[in-house]
Parts: sequence; structure tokens; C-alpha cells
Amino acid sequence: MNLESFSGVVMVINDFYTGQNNDSGCYMLMTVDNGRGNVVNFVVEPTTYFVHQVKILVGDRVTGFYDADAATPMIYPPQFRAIVMSKDSKRENVKVDSFNRRLQSSDGTLQLNLSPQTEILSTNGQYFTGNIADRNLIVLYSSATRSIPAQTTPHKIIVICT
Repeated sequence: MNLESFSGVVMVINDFYTGQNNDSGCYMLMTVDNGRGNVVNFVVEPTTYFVHQVKILVGDRVTGFYDADAATPMIYPPQFRAIVMSKDSKRENVKVDSFNRRLQSSDGTLQLNLSPQTEILSTNGQYFTGNIADRNLIVLYSSATRSIPAQTTPHKIIVICT
């Protein structure tokens, strides 16, 4: 997966109908505006992972992560299938990306340094016991160095098993 993100304020939340039977209420469309003239619609599915299982409301500042290589309809505003949604916080940073065997993000901006206190889970909330290298990860951390790449010791890592 080639994960990209878009951040902004949730302007509208509506039900999204897929045309399947009994999908009412299971899919949502979140319209997010970054305040600089860019708007994105995120399709939120039952499998979309919400960091900390937060409830997102109109007016919340969020970041949506999506697969930039996935097929998308040619409409405006762009419509992406949300893989991960995160409510923005001043106390916590969230990075969703593929991390290599050196635990460096695919964009080269973040290097992970694990500690015994780093909690490593799968998206179902259970402890992950496998190797986290060369996987897509949701990384939760409070601070990072100003080096290139920035280094951090995350307090939680969620492994996206696909």
C-alpha cells in the first residue's frame, strides 16, 4: 500500500450507500476541508481503523490515511477509501506508513526506536508477536528529534495486517 494522508476539518458526515442490501448506516462519507481550498471525501467503511476508537463529529480536525494507488472515481471533490482515521491532538502524533527492516518510514522522515514500553498491537487490539519490519504501521508518539530522519520512541504501534 502506498499510504498518503489528508488533514482538515470535518464539514459534513453523511450515510454512504454502496448499493448492497443492509448497508445503511455501515458506511459513511466524511467531507474534510483543509482550509486552503482543498476538500476530500473519505469513504468510511466498517474496516476503517479509528485511532483510539474516537467518535468523530462535524467540526473536528482529523487526518485521514488512504491508499494512493487504489482506484478512485474521477469526481470532485476527490473520494478516497479511508484506511485509518485519526482525530488530531496536540499531545500525540500519528504516522501511518510502511516501515522497512531498519524501521524507517517509506518517505524517510521517521525512524522508530523501540523500547520495552512500546506497546505493539494488531488492529483487533491483541498483542502482535511477529516482526514489525517491512509492514504498514500506525505509529503513535509524543515527540521526535529534529534530525533527518526524525527519531522517536513510540508509545504504541498498531500493525495493519492485510
